[in-house]
Amino acid sequence: MQTEKFIIKGGKRLVGEISVGGAKNVALKAIVAACLTEEEVVIKNIPLISDFMIMADIVKELGGEVRIKDHDAYVKIEKFKTSKISLEKAAEIRTSSMLIVPLLLRTGKAIIPNPGGCRIGARPIDRIIEGLKKMKVQIVYESKDGYFHAKVSDEGLRGTNYRFVKPTHTGTETLIMAASLAKGRTILENAALEPEIDELINFLNSMGAEIKRDGGKRIVIDGVEKLNGAVFEVGTDRNQIITIAIAAIITGGDVFIRNISKNGLVEFLEKLKDVGGGYEIKANGIRFYAKKNLIASDIVTSPYPGFMTDWQGPWTVLMTQAKGNSTVHEAVYENRFTYVEELRKMGADIELFNPEVKDPQNFYNFNLSDDKKEYKHAAMIKGPNQLHNGVITMTDLRAGATLVLAALAAKGGESVIFGINHLDRGYENFEKSLAKLGANIVRVKE
Repeated sequence: MQTEKFIIKGGKRLVGEISVGGAKNVALKAIVAACLTEEEVVIKNIPLISDFMIMADIVKELGGEVRIKDHDAYVKIEKFKTSKISLEKAAEIRTSSMLIVPLLLRTGKAIIPNPGGCRIGARPIDRIIEGLKKMKVQIVYESKDGYFHAKVSDEGLRGTNYRFVKPTHTGTETLIMAASLAKGRTILENAALEPEIDELINFLNSMGAEIKRDGGKRIVIDGVEKLNGAVFEVGTDRNQIITIAIAAIITGGDVFIRNISKNGLVEFLEKLKDVGGGYEIKANGIRFYAKKNLIASDIVTSPYPGFMTDWQGPWTVLMTQAKGNSTVHEAVYENRFTYVEELRKMGADIELFNPEVKDPQNFYNFNLSDDKKEYKHAAMIKGPNQLHNGVITMTDLRAGATLVLAALAAKGGESVIFGINHLDRGYENFEKSLAKLGANIVRVKE
């Protein structure tokens, strides 16, 4: 099998204007929502990334039609030809588990494997399974075949009151979709607050659903008889915005990102201001630029509206250039510092440790039963520290973006980055976007 790598010569200032594509975490959920109706759904502004293409292939295997024209997807699944998702495809992407909902609602049963995707922690779907059981779905996990076997009773899915033990982005979205066609009213308590969820709610409501937020973390869904086709446009990807912003600052550059606002970015912008990073909000976008010497910071990741877990890797790289000792405390996933060893190869001075936490059960968003002694939940970054070139390997999507940022800032020759297939899961032609801003980066096939 042919593999690819990046070769990056760091030290180049990134300068210019750029647009950011559609959000991965919206587009993937939108294609699941499209399977809730037999009518055609048009999803506009999709990112042309491998994760979306895998989801499209799964929908096709289930009996649907997916046509992609430029950055628009036309999805129609008149009838499911199977209720089982193939193990091979599901192992590649976590979002495949959400297809349990349209399968249950339209065929009465679903056979789905344990979900795949990036290995940044256990990422259990137990909160989703518990919620579906409350809606009268019978679900059994068979360890012999690695599949969840689910079916609904003759009366169908029933509305329910369900409180998430801890907020879950995917769990909230999955149960919202299930409740949209369940009989009666469903009330979700302690639901996640991410703006991507509200995008999905707006999409489902345009399809005929009756969903509303009631007091923030409370979502009320009145089930309807059927959903219709609709046209929906995916909003910009917050993670891409953050990556480009840090790339501009860490290279001493000046980049304007068109057609974005501060919505969903406030926590990042506040931290950026605190450490001395430059940004300017304009009517048609946000400018990010190197302003002065950076100073150290302490952050703790948390669900929205906190500092997003997907931002902590890029932020760690930024803090290698800040004066003083910075800390990054990961509270959402139990094992998300796999990139640190690679940064050390490039000269970063980072120490992993476990901070003292008085009430870990409530403090951490992951299940403590999934934690292991060898996992570390925080990093101390000593800076400023000049990064140098290196030969490094990506282990997951966000770690991949992190290593690219480090290579852009590195001095002393070319960096070689392997495992870039992980980056392709969430960034469309990332190297081309960076090259337009002046980066010296090329993709090489082996």
